[in-house]
Amino acid sequence: MAAMNDAVSNGATLHYIFDPLCGWCYAAAPLVDAAREVPGLKVEFHGGGMMTGANRRSITPQWRDYVMPHDHRIAEMTGQPFGERYFEGLLRDTGAVMDSEPPTTAILAADSLRTGGGLDMIHRLQQAHYVEGRRIADVEVLKAIAAELGFDATAFASAFDSQSGEATARHIAQSRQFLQRAGGQGFPTFVLAQPDGSASRVDIGPWLGRANEWKAQLGAFVAPPQSPSAEPNACGPDGCAI
Repeated sequence: MAAMNDAVSNGATLHYIFDPLCGWCYAAAPLVDAAREVPGLKVEFHGGGMMTGANRRSITPQWRDYVMPHDHRIAEMTGQPFGERYFEGLLRDTGAVMDSEPPTTAILAADSLRTGGGLDMIHRLQQAHYVEGRRIADVEVLKAIAAELGFDATAFASAFDSQSGEATARHIAQSRQFLQRAGGQGFPTFVLAQPDGSASRVDIGPWLGRANEWKAQLGAFVAPPQSPSAEPNACGPDGCAI
């Protein structure tokens, strides 16, 4: 894909275009966690608002029948856990609403309060939804989850208010624009951007369920090239001489 001016940084950046209510984003969660451990790689999230506006929906038996085969496939492919409270609780809770906007606001609030807080919140919300069967579109549930992550209740409530409405809508609009420029077809989409501004989509399909191998591959992508003048390491059965 063409270079993206807004992807330029001091190091490589993995852009993660996602939605907190996206099952395949949950499938990719171990890959996001592994990417965060790669030295020299920055991970940035972009919430695309998959279930906002007219796309919000209430839980129905039809919705349960639609998502469960996908969930079982995700579990088989990746080993990601799905809880009984999700399958037999939330997916039978016809009073629950699937709305991406409030959890996206919570993610932005967490990110404004703590470095890496947004990614921490994404991870925790996915667990709360798919394992614990909690209503992550409910503001009180979001505040409780923030407290579980160690955020001060008053500070989080203030940040949530600041990020609500226009700020969240702007973030979602920008994320969708980024997705379009990247040529992505849905969620999740990953884009690896290099310091010179060049960027390319990364197909995560082959890496699902292989987080350690994915981490090693990303490390190779972002590792600085070895200086031609550097002496090679002398390695043998007893180790390497540096």
